[in-house]
Parts: sequence; structure tokens; C-alpha cells
Amino acid sequence: MQTTVKNTVSFTGQGLHSGKPATLTVRPASAEYGIWFTRTDLSGNTMVPARWDSVIEGAALCTRLRNAAGVEVSTVEHIMAALAGCGIHNALVEVDGPEVPILDGSSHPFVEGLMRVGTRVLDAPVRAFEVLKTVEVREGEAVARLEPSDNLYIDFQIDFADEAIGRQSKTLNMANGNFVRELCDSRTFCRQRDVDIMRAQGLALGGTMGNAVVVEGDKVLSPGGLRHNDEAVRHKMLDALGDLALAAAPVLGRYTGYRSGHALTNKLLRALFADPDAFRMITCSSATAARLPGAGLHKGDLPQLMAFEAA
Repeated sequence: MQTTVKNTVSFTGQGLHSGKPATLTVRPASAEYGIWFTRTDLSGNTMVPARWDSVIEGAALCTRLRNAAGVEVSTVEHIMAALAGCGIHNALVEVDGPEVPILDGSSHPFVEGLMRVGTRVLDAPVRAFEVLKTVEVREGEAVARLEPSDNLYIDFQIDFADEAIGRQSKTLNMANGNFVRELCDSRTFCRQRDVDIMRAQGLALGGTMGNAVVVEGDKVLSPGGLRHNDEAVRHKMLDALGDLALAAAPVLGRYTGYRSGHALTNKLLRALFADPDAFRMITCSSATAARLPGAGLHKGDLPQLMAFEAA
């Protein structure tokens, strides 16, 4: 059955790119509501749907949503991954500024908060998009693909010149709490030489060594080092789940990403939904629902972080 959060939960921090203080609050919602964002600092039409067709194409280094009135919410991928990974289908997400707080650069704080308040089962069945045939998009060397599968698998490969990252690959079935156990604590990352470039472009103004993994050559500059040897590819998988969650229903298919990012995953969803023969919406049986992200999640699945890593 569909779910929502049992109680309201809030998170306060600053925006990664804007550097502005931000508080995000997740509130319970009814069945069939879906996930909506709303800007509490604005008046008028402030409701922004968490949907693939609300994504601003070409937005740099994050996923940014915009409604018909021009109201925007950016850097939504980590909270969307947390909601999907915890199996939450309906919620109102309030933000008091233009950007979701980055917190520690991962989904871990969001997951911890959502698991602390718990979920409530609603009186409506879960529906999911079943991928029926392969859909692929490319941009230079980058590739994003969806193929038929009984489960949502994410298969990701990255290749960076910096030895601290290098070539990494990982495949994961997203059911049975695997997102929470394996991916949710992996932080966003960047190269030191890119920081000045981003800031000159008005980006990463809220980035610190505490909310991003910064590397230079073969060195990890962030205090405490890595949470996983392959933290970078795990974070790319986290991002992919958050961006796929903008389908507005769980996806049953195998996602493959090679050097792909937010924009390419959104193009993949646009390509999928542009082809009526590539997908169908199904009402999930109990057996199918047990294979969705968030199914089988337990409190003990949440990784325990060292104090200096969470600082």
C-alpha cells in the first residue's frame, strides 16, 4: 500500500550552491497526493510538483524544479532519493528558500529523520512504472539506459583522471533496504581545481569540506577521508535514484549510467515517457511491492557515522 510520514520532520542547513540558510520540512500527505514541494517564503502559486517534466533542462550540477508560475526549488535529488529509498510515496515538502539544504552532502540526515518519525500506511495500492523495452540516451561519452527488469537495479560506472576517484563501478538492487545500507551516507564530491571555477559561476557558495568530498590528484582533502573506498560512484547512484524518483511512481527496470549525471537521467525519463510502448503503469501486488525501493527497510539498516564525518 502507499505510505506517507507519520509525523512532520524538519532539517536546517544551507544551500550547496546558493550558500543561503534553508529549512526543509516534510509533512504527511494523503494517498494519491504524490510528492510536492512548496516555497514557504513566497506567496501565490508556490506548489512545485516533484515530476520529471518540472525539471529545468540544462540546470548545472543539480536537479532544479520549476512550476508554471516560475517558482523554483533546486538541489532536490538528495531528499528525493531519501523519500524513494525509505518507500515514502506521498509527502508535502516545504522549503523556506530557493534551495534544499545540503546538510552533510549525502541523504543520510534525511533518511535518519524520516526513519525516526516512521511511515504510515494509506488506503490505496502502490502503482509503479514497468519498463517494457530498452530506452537509451547519449551525450558525448555519457550514457544513460533503462531496460526491463523485475526489480529496480542501478548499475553505474565513473571514470575520473584524479587517482583518488579513478574508475569505479557498482551494481545494486534497490529493494530490501539496500539504498539505506549501501548508498545513503555517500557524499557529493568534487575536485579542488573545480571549486574556484564553480564559485566564479555563482555555484558551490555553500560548499565546505564538511558537506562534500574534495579531492586533488591522489589525495582526499576532506577531514576524515572517505566513508567508502568507492564513495564517489555510490553517490552517483544516490543521485540517480533521486532523479528517477521524479517519475512520480517507482520504476521497475534496470538503470545503467556511464559518466551520466542529473541532466542525462532526466533526458532518459523524457525519452521513456515519450514512447508509450516503452512502459506501462501497474498496480503492485504484495509480491511486486516487496521488490520496490524501501521495501524491507529496518532501523538497523541506517549506517552509523563517525562524529567527525558528520560534522
